[in-house]
Amino acid sequence: MIAIIDYGMGNLHSVSKAVERLGYEAVLTSDPQTILEADGAILPGVGAFGDAMDNLRQTKLDDVVKFYAASGKPLLGICLGMQLLFSESEEHGANDGLNLLPGKVIRFKGDFKVPHMGWNKLSFLQEQSPLFNGLTEGHVYFVHSFHAKPEQSSDLLATTDYNQQVTAIVGRSNVYGMQFHPEKSGELGMQLLGKFLELAKSKQPQ
Repeated sequence: MIAIIDYGMGNLHSVSKAVERLGYEAVLTSDPQTILEADGAILPGVGAFGDAMDNLRQTKLDDVVKFYAASGKPLLGICLGMQLLFSESEEHGANDGLNLLPGKVIRFKGDFKVPHMGWNKLSFLQEQSPLFNGLTEGHVYFVHSFHAKPEQSSDLLATTDYNQQVTAIVGRSNVYGMQFHPEKSGELGMQLLGKFLELAKSKQPQ
């Protein structure tokens, strides 16, 4: 069972339907026990970083997500959910994140269109990652005004180019994040989501 964490912000139903299309059971939940018992957990998100962290803290789901990450079972942050995995964000002032991955989320700066919106090609930096096993680089769909800057280069799994190198996929141990929405990113997006779900399935006790 895959827990899709409901903290009041996110495209929960589109993620849920994508998980089900890939043949897995998905549960939308804010119940700590249900989340902690899940084989894999997904933290989606749409909106502002500070508001999202406030919601997580008020419901105490911030601690639940940290406990889940510490359990060793696969955790995936999507879009804003990926950004929340980092230490801090400068969106609407300084805001602390979940600090599961060291780094900062910053606004795009430069003489180009913001938000970054459209189909961009991924570049796999760490092809040995289980997320990329058997996959070919291709295009996924981005919509974001802020981007993550990991402190550790080893946490950066894939990038895209938007007037600069932009973090697209991150990962450390069992914690992963995708800046784009895989469920809205065509065949490659669904393949990447499927690889994460395979990880969750493989972590089940035999």
